[in-house]
Amino acid sequence: MGTDTKSYRPLAKSGIASVLRHDLPASLVVFLVAVPLSLGIAVASGAPLAAGLIAAVVGGLVAGSLGGGAVQVSGPAAGLSLVVAELVTTYGWRATCMITLMAGALQLLLGLFRVARAALAVSPAVVHGMLAGVGVVIALSQLHVVLGGSPQRSAIGNLVELPQQIIHNHSHAVFVGLLTIAVLVGWTRLPRRLRIIPAPLAALFVASATAGAFGWDVTRVDLSQSLSEWATPIWPRGDWHGIIGAVLLVALLAGVESLLSSVATDKLHDGKRSDLDRELTAQGVANMVTGALGGLPIAGVIVRSTTNVRAGARSRWSTVMHGLWILVFAVCLGWTITLIPMEALAALLVFIGVQMVNVGHLRNLRGHGEIPIYVVTMAGVVLVGLAEGVLLGFGLAMLSALRRLTWITVRAKPESDGRWHVLIGGSLTFLGVPRLTSELRAVPAGAAVELDLNIDFMDNAAFEAIHTWRHDHERGGGTVDIDEIHDEWYAMAASGARMFPAKTPPRAPERWWLPWAHRRRGRPAPASSLVPAQHSPAEGSPAVPDLLAGAREFHRRTAPLIRPFLLAMARKQDPSHLFITCADSRVVPNLITASGPGDLFTVRNIGNLVPRLGAAPPDDSVAAAIEYATGALNIRTITVCGHSGCGAMATLLSGYEKATELPALSRWLHHGNHSLARFIATESDGVDDGPLDRLCRVNVIQQLENLRTYPQVDRLVRAGRLQLVGLYFDIGTARVHVLEQPPLTASPL
Repeated sequence: MGTDTKSYRPLAKSGIASVLRHDLPASLVVFLVAVPLSLGIAVASGAPLAAGLIAAVVGGLVAGSLGGGAVQVSGPAAGLSLVVAELVTTYGWRATCMITLMAGALQLLLGLFRVARAALAVSPAVVHGMLAGVGVVIALSQLHVVLGGSPQRSAIGNLVELPQQIIHNHSHAVFVGLLTIAVLVGWTRLPRRLRIIPAPLAALFVASATAGAFGWDVTRVDLSQSLSEWATPIWPRGDWHGIIGAVLLVALLAGVESLLSSVATDKLHDGKRSDLDRELTAQGVANMVTGALGGLPIAGVIVRSTTNVRAGARSRWSTVMHGLWILVFAVCLGWTITLIPMEALAALLVFIGVQMVNVGHLRNLRGHGEIPIYVVTMAGVVLVGLAEGVLLGFGLAMLSALRRLTWITVRAKPESDGRWHVLIGGSLTFLGVPRLTSELRAVPAGAAVELDLNIDFMDNAAFEAIHTWRHDHERGGGTVDIDEIHDEWYAMAASGARMFPAKTPPRAPERWWLPWAHRRRGRPAPASSLVPAQHSPAEGSPAVPDLLAGAREFHRRTAPLIRPFLLAMARKQDPSHLFITCADSRVVPNLITASGPGDLFTVRNIGNLVPRLGAAPPDDSVAAAIEYATGALNIRTITVCGHSGCGAMATLLSGYEKATELPALSRWLHHGNHSLARFIATESDGVDDGPLDRLCRVNVIQQLENLRTYPQVDRLVRAGRLQLVGLYFDIGTARVHVLEQPPLTASPL
């Protein structure tokens, strides 16, 4: 039920000025779209044409005024046409109206019990597949009308008879149909000023005018017969099981389509989200009214809702007024409908049916592996029936979900040092035990094994399989080191703890914050096992192996935890802090601030220096970060963080003696001369930890003042939109202090 719009329209309060400026024009556009669609859906449903107009009026006046969405438009839906056609054939039109009324009562009851959200649990693959199947059936049946013939009772029958229908086609009917489709296809390529008239209305007008001008032999819409068929609903006769099933089918299909349309419509604007329970209740009332008046079943429809938003609607008044315009049209101008060729309406339905097979939905479903559900649902609707196709798709969706819940990943491979690494991921149930034991059997006896359990559930059968294998392997002289990345399912089961219904809360991976040397478990991996030969480091250097081993550990332990968050921010960063700190390896910004991905926009340099604007020697690296953070990222805080025992400050105190052989470092540290001058001019801050660490704190305050030399920073600070913060990290005590300007005081966090 998704849309392809890329603009988001804000919703305003429905004042008189807003209604006249936005909602009134939008209601006229939606009215022009709704009339031909309502007539076409009535034709596809085998119902009187007046039933489509009645449903459109009720959808606007009743569902529009009572609904839970501000811009949702309700009316007869193409997705329900197959159900209605089958009901009309089985029970008759008046009994179908009673089924619609009862379905509305059921929707009203469900809405009052606030179960609307449960309808969203239906797989979108099933819904899209159902709509695609309905579209195929509509297109196949109405194609016969376009060719001047009559549709068969089934999609297969329509497909089988299609070649003969093409051979014996009625030329005038074909001309009208092709002309209608040509206008529908070409209308989007016209200049925008000409597209004020909706494509369906333009296509019917052109087809009707052309057929009349050339005197073509076509079938005209007979509205008088349609009106004579209108009557009050009667109780359906037949098996009560079938009647109950029909009521449930209409209620659920119309309800699900309405709710999914509400969710999709909410994506088109940034106003208040739809109240789904209220929307379902309104749909129920509207279906009771349309059933009593002899109209088609009503549902929220995405095409008219999207048109409403794009036309500028801001409140529900647009929906209500569009229903009023349809009522005025039906009463005052209904005679114009008789000018429309039935072949033109059929061509419009063929076009709508083809559009219901949305390729964009296939692209979305492909990434989630749900195309089989879509195809099975669509094939079931086309070949068997609507209800059967939906049940087939729903059953396959349930089986697919069960398969995913029970699917496990087992990888066992030897390392270069003779150890074996085994990774087990997924949900461990008895269904995965055969594969689990098969993979574990590949581990040779006597091997040292690292077993990583990246699982979210383990039942008793899976635990027994792993536990038994572990004991057998250890009795054979091997070792098994089990590490659980998420919940401690194995540890709890082994200890005899109760596993149901409680689950242990997710925990962060152990040892992620420790230095590499403390995470080697006493067995540093050889360099050749982790890096290609042509890039091997110097002999005895553990740097590259540690780095690559750390990346591998990140993939095993941390990546599964943070992947959902990184995926959400993959296209855009939105940090709140610019964090300027020293390049010292002992300072880890995310560790000392307990921040995660996307929180800090970080600049690191020797001495956490901020060169003053225009200072010599020139350096744009820090200035560029400040400019980008304040101008593009709209950060709210700039933090300068110094630390104890800073080597850069020690070099300043020694008069650059330590930098005589490092000319670039010497030039860079000239940006710290203001800090040194401030240090000499100020008295002790009362913290007796030596001159070096006092200079480290003074340097932080000086860099905060250097930031004010940048006009953008100074302007934002004066406006209260930016805060400057100084931090000092005492490495020995692992304490972070906030530094205040002046006097220099350190208050622990």
